[in-house]
Amino acid sequence: MTQRVDLATVMDRLAIDEVITRYAVTMDDADWPGFRALFTPDGRADYTAAGGIEGAAAEVADWLAGTLRPFTVRQQLIVNRRLTIQDLGGYPGDRAEMRADYLNPSRHESGEDLMTGGRFVFGLLRADVGWQLRTVVAEERWRRVAGSSGVL
Repeated sequence: MTQRVDLATVMDRLAIDEVITRYAVTMDDADWPGFRALFTPDGRADYTAAGGIEGAAAEVADWLAGTLRPFTVRQQLIVNRRLTIQDLGGYPGDRAEMRADYLNPSRHESGEDLMTGGRFVFGLLRADVGWQLRTVVAEERWRRVAGSSGVL
């Protein structure tokens, strides 16, 4: 690979990482317009493995807004990110997939703490505006609910 291709790949990796970080922050901050803007026009999200819905990004954003409203504290931690960018014979393509583990502690307005963990699979597409999410699949692996004592 040339230095130019190497630099383009690094820039893509940084841009994709920023999209995933913005995804987490929009969830934490209940920024549903920002959440919608992360997706391609045909973007979809699937939270069925976590007890949620699957659908168009706008529909899922509306569902998340209602479902997460009673949680006064949310913190979406997305870690162990493994990124694969489409390889077009040594040149980066316009598609990518990131698999990343998540830990999501939150507090319900009742005082109960909820902790969930699992894996996200993000499908990304390079668009005119930069990298965007085409698909998000949440694969919840575990959850734990604790009372108002704050002990998990």
